[in-house]
Amino acid sequence: MKRQGRAALFDVDGTLADTNHLHVVTWWEAFRQAGHDVTMHDIHHAVGLGSEDLIAHLLGEDRDKDQDEQLSAAHTALYGTYFARLPALPGASELLHTLHDRGWRIVLATSAGGPELEALRRAIDADDVIAGIASADDVESGKPAPDPVHQALDIAEVDPRNAVFFGDTVWDMKAGTRAGVHTVALLSGGIPRADLEEAGAAAVYDHPADLLRRLDDSVVARTEKSTEARTE
Repeated sequence: MKRQGRAALFDVDGTLADTNHLHVVTWWEAFRQAGHDVTMHDIHHAVGLGSEDLIAHLLGEDRDKDQDEQLSAAHTALYGTYFARLPALPGASELLHTLHDRGWRIVLATSAGGPELEALRRAIDADDVIAGIASADDVESGKPAPDPVHQALDIAEVDPRNAVFFGDTVWDMKAGTRAGVHTVALLSGGIPRADLEEAGAAAVYDHPADLLRRLDDSVVARTEKSTEARTE
């Protein structure tokens, strides 16, 4: 049975950490090393998918799938050189702490795992308010399937009506919409506003600090009022 309360579910790359373009460059180099000519523009719009889905999206289903593991390992090794200095986005830690103080349960929903996830958590610096993490290892299908959001809801033990999912890609917006939660997009991942709105974003903000400044006039405040009304 779902607990009363509300949950703020967060993607990480491009939403809380300024890492999307690092992924673009390191995926581009991984593809180049394997003999594939893939544009950075196309890679950028695929960021947010899990590794296997990203490779399939960019190279097609008729690719040599025996290369997938090599491509993924190359990207991981290249991206890993940045782990010690991954940057959080402006206001990321403050936003999570503020939401926690307002009674929200914070859960991360990310395709990152292992050392990469540890590096992202160090960058965000908000472990004291994060209630749990739904990672790629926890679900059968990644975004845009709703599975990661469903897993995050299970961790938070909150009804979808009482949850908001924050992300920066069309894959995030589609996953959140399919899971039945409120969806909010940030432009900090570099995806155009129109694309995010078309994918289901109910509201769009520049970055975490922008959302933090405007919390009292946002879906966050409206969800707080609706959850309080249902518990009266």
